[in-house]
Amino acid sequence: MIKDLPELVQAGVITQETADRIRAYYTAGAGKPQNRLLLVSGILGALLIGLGIILIIAHNWDDLNRSAKTALAFLPLLIGQLLGGYTLLKKQASVVWREAAATFLFLSVGATISLVSQVYHIPGNLSSFLLTWMLLGLPLVYILASSFASLFYLAGITYYAVETGYGYQWAGRDAYLFWLLLLLALPHYLRLVRNNVAGNFTVFHHWLVPLSVLIAMGTVAGSAGELLFVAYMSLLGIYCIIGSTGSFKTLRFRNNGYLFMGIIGTLGILLTLTFRVFWEEIAREKLLSFSPEMMASLLLGSLALLLLFLKWQRYTFKAISLMEYLFLIFIPIFSIGSYSAILATVLVNLLVLGIGLLTVRAGATKNDLGLLNAGLLIIAALIISRFFDTNISFVLRGLLFVLVGIGFFLANFWMLKKRKAHEI
Repeated sequence: MIKDLPELVQAGVITQETADRIRAYYTAGAGKPQNRLLLVSGILGALLIGLGIILIIAHNWDDLNRSAKTALAFLPLLIGQLLGGYTLLKKQASVVWREAAATFLFLSVGATISLVSQVYHIPGNLSSFLLTWMLLGLPLVYILASSFASLFYLAGITYYAVETGYGYQWAGRDAYLFWLLLLLALPHYLRLVRNNVAGNFTVFHHWLVPLSVLIAMGTVAGSAGELLFVAYMSLLGIYCIIGSTGSFKTLRFRNNGYLFMGIIGTLGILLTLTFRVFWEEIAREKLLSFSPEMMASLLLGSLALLLLFLKWQRYTFKAISLMEYLFLIFIPIFSIGSYSAILATVLVNLLVLGIGLLTVRAGATKNDLGLLNAGLLIIAALIISRFFDTNISFVLRGLLFVLVGIGFFLANFWMLKKRKAHEI
């Protein structure tokens, strides 16, 4: 079936988009349940064995001399290398062997570094340990083609970015290295996307890669941290564009980390900025022209605009959702907020209300109950937010809650009635 797709596209029987969806559907279900269970068992087994060896060594650690400690420190690494070598020579085609060997060896590298440092009292801190561990573990991602090692690596460099980039007087001094470390892992991720965009390991990467970038973005904050609102809105706009383009469109919403984080993150920032106190803080600050935050905002804004332009070229105007445009709408609002906190607050509240109403309208038009309720939730969240920064009596607040609840009930009742009418 899959091998015939290019011929069907060329003959005009189906579109390329339909072919991508068919390919993603079949490849997602290609793996047998027992194979997936064996893979999970192999990885968990490698984790437990590695941790067990470390605990056994730790229990008798104080009774050993330096030579014995050094030998035991390298024992897990030696076992892991032998296991990896056997996998490359005899079991290279087995995903279970590759993932299990890479997992055990990855843990062994970290254990050996920490034990040798303890034995010989080598000075250092957590960030230097993480950096050394991740750099030594990175080759496993490509030598053993291990996706679990890739996930370990992404989690490790994210922790490194947090350790070096947050809590410092000038955040981001050492954390800038994170972006280079991330680039080193992207070839493996891109290969996963090309081979099977809906595979289990690929889906985990769809979540961890954008989450890692979101976390690390805060490390560039310095003297003009308020500008990161623009950078984050542009980044989330990029996520929305990526998540609704090409093969990512075929993914279920729960498997599409880009689209999920793009939508939820954008709405979260906008709801936060519906409070006047944030705009008053922004208006008080002097935003530096050549700050790292300004450079991040310009870079991400330009990239988001480029991706949006490319999507305009490929798809029709109606195929692009409002969420993909919001970063463009937000930029002038942020500029206004630098001078007038009241006007910016009003504009953001109107924008969130408009998003909610348009989502409700889209749900009603498409007969989509989930989309309809999502729009109602946005409006409800906006109303609830206003309770915390306005002097409204508790009676009126209670009435508003009742009205929102009635609105939910009536909208869902009307939608279900409409569906039954169509079925008849």
